[in-house]
Amino acid sequence: MNISIKEVIQRTRLFFILYLILLCGCFVIKLIYSKDEIYFAVNARYNDLLDTIEPYITDLGNGWTIVILSAILALYNYRVAFLMITTFLVTSLSVQIAKFFFDAPRPKLYFKDQLDKLHFVKGVDILSNHSFPSGHTLTAFATGVLISYLIKNKSWSILLIFYGVMVGFSRMYLSEHFFEDVIGGSVMGVFLTIFWISWIDSKKFIHSPKWSRGLIPRSEVGDRKSEV
Repeated sequence: MNISIKEVIQRTRLFFILYLILLCGCFVIKLIYSKDEIYFAVNARYNDLLDTIEPYITDLGNGWTIVILSAILALYNYRVAFLMITTFLVTSLSVQIAKFFFDAPRPKLYFKDQLDKLHFVKGVDILSNHSFPSGHTLTAFATGVLISYLIKNKSWSILLIFYGVMVGFSRMYLSEHFFEDVIGGSVMGVFLTIFWISWIDSKKFIHSPKWSRGLIPRSEVGDRKSEV
């Protein structure tokens, strides 16, 4: 079974089109405003509600969230779980390499002489180094692409784009990243996932009958559904 990059894009076309529109909008913002202006535009607009919910939203792009989700998926479908965890591992490794290559300062270090002007959310551990690109944003958009590829109802792509945007915004709101970091993370997440899916899901073994099963036998799953 051979799945081309074109076919992956075709299966995720709604997500991909929405993402390209979003990306163009981000580039326009970047052309108009400077790095500092964009950061303070976000950082200066804080309130108690956002201070409470943004740490939870940012956790949706945490690696452990994807690991737990993959473990749950393995109960029902090995192929889906395998695609999820390998996509996470490949993209996460790539973003870590990029972080150490660019070694960019995070807002806390970048604005070290203006810390009194910055708003930090209490209880959040603020890092200083390896800002570019954003790993949480990469994970959110990579997961969005993969789920958009797998699900039948493609209208869910709208929610998946929103999920990626919310995680990316949380990284800026919490002063963990700059706008550029979030853009870079999303680009890596989307395109690396498309390339990875086209390669790994073309492998014959992953489409064998045993890979369509999970840890819970289908008969038990069916029985539980009938009971509900």
